[in-house]
Amino acid sequence: MKRILVTGGAGFIGSHLCARLVNDGHDVICLDNYFTGSKKNVWHLIGRPNFELVRHNVINPYFAEVDEIYNLACPASPVHYQFDPIKTTKTSVMGALNMLGLAKETKARLLQASTSEVYGDPIVHPQTESYWGHVNPIGIRSCYDEGKRCAESLCMDYHRQHGIEIKIIRIFNTYGPGMLPNDGRVVSNFIVQALQGNDLTIYGDGQQTRSFQYVDDLIEGMVRMMASPADFLGPVNLGNPHEFTILELAEKVIRLTGSRSKIAFRELPHDDPRQRQPDITLAREKLDYDPSTQLEEGLKHTIEYFRSLN
Repeated sequence: MKRILVTGGAGFIGSHLCARLVNDGHDVICLDNYFTGSKKNVWHLIGRPNFELVRHNVINPYFAEVDEIYNLACPASPVHYQFDPIKTTKTSVMGALNMLGLAKETKARLLQASTSEVYGDPIVHPQTESYWGHVNPIGIRSCYDEGKRCAESLCMDYHRQHGIEIKIIRIFNTYGPGMLPNDGRVVSNFIVQALQGNDLTIYGDGQQTRSFQYVDDLIEGMVRMMASPADFLGPVNLGNPHEFTILELAEKVIRLTGSRSKIAFRELPHDDPRQRQPDITLAREKLDYDPSTQLEEGLKHTIEYFRSLN
């Protein structure tokens, strides 16, 4: 049994990770300030003897004797991270500083949940970990993009300067049960609109591409990365390499929900990436990681989840 801290543990991805770690027999502390997370996401874990839920904002220091830290705390959808961009940057940067300080004090291994957003609107396709990105440092998305890039930098500097064991993952678009209906990300938007019989809103012409990873596949990759040899730091892409246009996704959602919704096109937001696809060669080589859930299967599970909410 390991003592494991998960920041952002009551969020969409964090709650799935907490459930996996608790079920694996570890002693888990879930840290969350409930800005986008919710107690409902971890309600089924409350009362388990190896699970502890703590309300805390990672902008402020926190101490616990732990062996591993998964640092996930940060709003991840544009709707939420643009709501208060200053707090978003503070969460990424100060949160990373506080968790790295904790890792230094307790000699814990830290996994930093970074993002494909560090690649910005990429001019290299698909994106490999060696690509430095094409990011607007002063745009409306930069609070998240640059905050995560800075967090990666801090992780590497703490490793080089203090010998902290760190792991960096770059998460590509992830979906599944537990997403918020008002999440603002394309999968949840489309499913909610389709189930309500509303038009599915596509920004731009729908030809921009994304690669969609089911949450269970991501959690497996995260656990494997944390357990990987100490000399493999990352960063490593975790995502499903199958690429789809946004229009293709909308058509799949309409078909799988049996909705009569139509598609409505709107103006493309500023700095919205035109294409996003992970090269997961490194993850396959180092982690034996290969997502097994195909888009239609994952969408069916996610649609059933949103149906249950209604």
